[in-house]
Amino acid sequence: MSGNNHKIIFTGPVGAGKTTAISAISDIPVLKTDENAQDMTKKRKQTTTVAMDYGLLNLGDGERIHLYGTPGQERFDFMWEILTQGGLGLILLLDNSRPDPFKDMQFFVNSFSDFISDKKMVVGITHMENNPAPTIETYHHHLKKHDIKAPVLEVDARKKEDIETLLKVLLYSLDPWLGK
Repeated sequence: MSGNNHKIIFTGPVGAGKTTAISAISDIPVLKTDENAQDMTKKRKQTTTVAMDYGLLNLGDGERIHLYGTPGQERFDFMWEILTQGGLGLILLLDNSRPDPFKDMQFFVNSFSDFISDKKMVVGITHMENNPAPTIETYHHHLKKHDIKAPVLEVDARKKEDIETLLKVLLYSLDPWLGK
């Protein structure tokens, strides 16, 4: 992407809030590739992303951030490498109400390890309002145990301010001047 265009990737398991988060901050209607859920995903939600979500955030002065959401199901992982090409950083959303969010975190960190070893990552924990455990501190502990440095924040994927904060934290970790 050119100097005025930046690309951020949103990833995480099904139901973590990727499509919702992109919809909360995009300046354009989000391009969604949702299909009716056919497998165990149907227990969590009616539709699921099968290729990607796409949104756009205009920062002013010609600066734009292209927002790409990956499918959450492993069977669509071929899209992950395609979507990360040219990306600046990764926003990993994790659903705190899932049975084992640390297993989810480890899976996505491993799956995107090449990308995040070269770029930056920030972790957003969703669904904490009804599921306060595990705590943010516990996520930090698990990341540190695996020698991964990444900010971790509690977010509501429906709230524009929360997603903007995640994005600003990621941009600031990349370059303090981008986060302003």
